[in-house]
Amino acid sequence: MSENNHNRFIGYSKTPLLWKSDNVNQLKQFEIDFKEINNISLDSIDSIRLGKLVEQFVFIQLQQNKSISIIAQNLQIIVDKITIGEIDCLMQYLNKYIHLEIVYKFYLYDENIDTGELDHWIGPNRKDSLVFKLNKLKNKQLPLLHHFKTKELLHKIDLNTEFVSSMVFFKAQLFVPKELINNTFKLINNQCIVGYYIGMTEYKSLSKCVFYMPNKLDWLIEPHQKVNWISQINFTPYVEAEINQSRSPLCWMKDEKNNLQKIFIVFWKA
Repeated sequence: MSENNHNRFIGYSKTPLLWKSDNVNQLKQFEIDFKEINNISLDSIDSIRLGKLVEQFVFIQLQQNKSISIIAQNLQIIVDKITIGEIDCLMQYLNKYIHLEIVYKFYLYDENIDTGELDHWIGPNRKDSLVFKLNKLKNKQLPLLHHFKTKELLHKIDLNTEFVSSMVFFKAQLFVPKELINNTFKLINNQCIVGYYIGMTEYKSLSKCVFYMPNKLDWLIEPHQKVNWISQINFTPYVEAEINQSRSPLCWMKDEKNNLQKIFIVFWKA
């Protein structure tokens, strides 16, 4: 098992579900306690997009569970040679058939969005939001199960979509303004809050800290000491290069007491 993929898998597996028990936007989470997985190889997993990497991690956990039988994964629904969507996973769990959509996101809490609690959670670059994703799941991705082409495909394996339940496996890492780090939010799992975000003004005040900027796949990983830490004066050009491209980098920060913190430095806050 490569060390990189091992650390990514650990980071993924420790990430909680974004909500539990209660439905959010009429979406039901697939809740299951996965046992710790040993003696498996992740070496064959390529460095791919983060979302696809997480999907492979989920499939590994599902396949290790003796109560689960995967019927299909990444099932493309094609009409007139045009792919209209993809079903992440069809499986049998105990005596139930489940259509599962897999989601792993990073969201930041923007206090300046003056609407409901869920509306405040946005992507680091403000191009994504929790509400947008919830609506896409509810109105597009999960209903794909009942598309006529999906029904045709499942009919070939004697599976009636009427006996399939649609669920999500939605994990997230959440970041809040520093002053809200101990705040409790009603509609999400507060255990998902793993750090905070700052703008360039506050970043420049952290002269006694050292920094590290992981690549996108390593956003999954919990901060650790064994990286090449960079002083702020040498790190700033890397941050500015991201900010100037309207990108908000995720960074690890170590203070003078060797405390580690995962933060975003955002371009949209002074």
